[in-house]
Order: sequence, then C-alpha cells, then structure tokens
Amino acid sequence: MIKIKEQLNINTECNALGEVKLYLSNLADFPEKNKKLRTFALAELKPGEEVEYHIHTGESESYYIISGQGVYNDNGTEIQALPGMVTFTPSGQGHGIKNTGEEMLSFIALILLD
Repeated sequence: MIKIKEQLNINTECNALGEVKLYLSNLADFPEKNKKLRTFALAELKPGEEVEYHIHTGESESYYIISGQGVYNDNGTEIQALPGMVTFTPSGQGHGIKNTGEEMLSFIALILLD
C-alpha cells in the first residue's frame, strides 16, 4: 500500500546568532517505517551556512544534492557539491557541507542505523 505524506513537519537549526540556518523536513514520518531508518529528510541550508563536520558512529549517512552549490567535506577532503551529486559516509567516518552559493542549498539526507 502506498502511503502519502500530506504535510511535512519542518524543524529548524540555528546558527550562533540564533538565526535559522537549516530547514529540515521529515519525509519518513510513517508508523510502519523501517526500524533502521533514522532520518530521511529534505534539508535546506541558507547561503553561507553549514552543517559542521561530524563523525557518524553506528550509522551511515548519504546526501543527494537537489539544487544550489556548496563544498562537501569528506573526511577532510573538500569536494564541490552540485545538483545530482550523491555522497556516502559510513560509520566511523565524518563529513560536513557548506552552502557557498547565493541560493538555498537543498539536499536529501538519509541516515540508516547499522
């Protein structure tokens, strides 16, 4: 049976000045969701803002860049983030992303538990 999400729950994350830097819309708020699914969300990062470098433990995360541009930090190696790019960060590895463009950087974030 196909389940349709009619309304997204939107969470925000703020920068050090208390300004919204990231909009996070949960795409997997279904009662029957897979127990290994921690996050499946549309992330929208404002120009100049970033998701700071962090390490995943006991889970992996992938990004699918939808629109905008930025710099993706893959364990200290910086890569240009452009639409269509897919990333993968396994457990024990780290990553971050910064919006270096003039428009919103939009991407899907998927976190699966090991």
